[in-house]
Amino acid sequence: MPARDLPDSGESPHLTTTTERGSFAMAQCSCGWAGPARRSRERARTDAELHGTAVTARD
Repeated sequence: MPARDLPDSGESPHLTTTTERGSFAMAQCSCGWAGPARRSRERARTDAELHGTAVTARD
């Protein structure tokens, strides 16, 4: 699948993902931010959402 061009806003976008390591889930962002390891996947997803919200609020 071809990569999509993102609009150039002068800043890199914050693209968050969650990854699993053993029985832990962790949120990560393309900016280098990483949330704490969580046993709850849902809590890791919430960490990612809160990071995106915090970044948007600062801009």
